[in-house]
Amino acid sequence: MAQMKYFYELTISSSPHVHSPVTTKTIMRDVLIALAPALIGSVCFFGFRSLMVTLVSVAACVFFEWAYCRITKKHCKVFDLSACVTGVLLAFVCPVTIPYWTIILGAFFAIVVVKMLFGGLGHNIVNPALAGRAFMFSWPVLMSTWVKVGFGNAAGLISTADAVTAATPLGNMHQGLMPESSILDMFLGNVGGCIGETSALLLLIGFAYLLYRKVITARIPVAFIGTVAVLSFLFPQGNDRIAWMAAQLFGGGLMLGAIFMATDYVTSPVTKLGQIVYGVGCGVLTILIRYFGGYNEGVSYAILVMNACVVLLDRIGRPVKFGAPKKEAAKK
Repeated sequence: MAQMKYFYELTISSSPHVHSPVTTKTIMRDVLIALAPALIGSVCFFGFRSLMVTLVSVAACVFFEWAYCRITKKHCKVFDLSACVTGVLLAFVCPVTIPYWTIILGAFFAIVVVKMLFGGLGHNIVNPALAGRAFMFSWPVLMSTWVKVGFGNAAGLISTADAVTAATPLGNMHQGLMPESSILDMFLGNVGGCIGETSALLLLIGFAYLLYRKVITARIPVAFIGTVAVLSFLFPQGNDRIAWMAAQLFGGGLMLGAIFMATDYVTSPVTKLGQIVYGVGCGVLTILIRYFGGYNEGVSYAILVMNACVVLLDRIGRPVKFGAPKKEAAKK
């Protein structure tokens, strides 16, 4: 009878029985921390308006997700910070002169159309921030107005009236010319471009943090950036192969896209081999668009195209079994 007593005191529950402190909220929080250096740098390069654009984008994304859940009477998961990450990334791929109404429309498209209508977080088939950016190119002039920047501009550009248009490094390279800015300026971020993409150094700091926290692995970013490096070195359009390759790596949104966009859990492959092929595909498409496309930058469209191929890339290789020994997992 004693055994029966203990039997009835057991608590039976469904799987999973192994719990982890890692949640969607902790992952998104780490991503926001990793993006913080680039955000601080954007204020130094472009002025406080870059911070205002980012805050408006985040607020719009959070509001649209909350409103959609309220209207459809679904459980609201806005506190998981995923909408905040989308808002920051959406602002990061826009010029600082972007009107607020434009980025609000982009946030609506990213959250409602791309994310929530497909079922919410975990069900979208493409990256919401990049899809929102693609939608915002319905106003190409607004999305292609760049400003001259420099260190010490934290009190500078406050309104679009203060903007002084300038060519970006990719604008020069698209014409087969070396950029006017030095490679060091491009690495540090002292060049024209989108809010969060200009400083390779600050983005690499965020990359190191994500690797330390084990939020992402290096496979996709290394395959992506490495492919662009190899192709630009083998097929330069300038006299100096090394300088041309460095300009392709540090100019535009390659670092931002490879580290923070292409590694999105939902829209990237789960197998190791699939991730490598995915990164290589992003790199090849980026170079093809930059060299032969009518648009200077190819990172965002390369990632969106490869997002659509993830369902096929997941068939390459086998996912690691849960609880598999390290030796067995290393073979996959």
